[in-house]
Amino acid sequence: MTVRLLTAAGRVAVPWKNGGGVTREIVAGPEGAGMDGFRWRVSLADVGADGPFSSFAGVDRTLTMVEGEGMDLTVGGEHRRVDELFVPRSFPGDLPTDCRLLGGPVVNLNVMWRRDGGAGPVVTVAPGGSAVTVPAGPEVLIVALDGAAEVAGLTLARYDAALLSGEDAVLRPEGRAAVVRLTGAPGPGSDPVPTGP
Repeated sequence: MTVRLLTAAGRVAVPWKNGGGVTREIVAGPEGAGMDGFRWRVSLADVGADGPFSSFAGVDRTLTMVEGEGMDLTVGGEHRRVDELFVPRSFPGDLPTDCRLLGGPVVNLNVMWRRDGGAGPVVTVAPGGSAVTVPAGPEVLIVALDGAAEVAGLTLARYDAALLSGEDAVLRPEGRAAVVRLTGAPGPGSDPVPTGP
């Protein structure tokens, strides 16, 4: 197994593509790719005010709200209320998207991928308090969302991440943790599987 620790402390806040907020990149593929060259990209995005999201041609996205009271999104003219924490929501990243905050700032785990690159990432959220087996994949990202987590010999603090490849791993989250299968179509048994207490 290959394991790479991606600490929250090392991330730099940069403006959104449209300047409407800030984002902190966790990891992108290929590594070091800019906003125009990524195949997939995972970040934590701060939404501090009402306004439009950035548009990305040919890109789909899944966002998971990890802090805040919620957002009322208008995606291509259709309303989508996002008011539950830790529930992944997917939508086209190239449709005009406007955001109205429901009660103050929000932080989202944001996963984006180019739809011409084959199957996109699959985002699930593992509950805290029980161990789950994370099936092997070419690249699987674990992000601790609301508490510490242990995986592959690493202890992750909140918003730390681990990039895994090659073998199954056991994830023990104290709070919720995102499991993002970054490459390859999901196969049978690709979701995290409880292993017991």
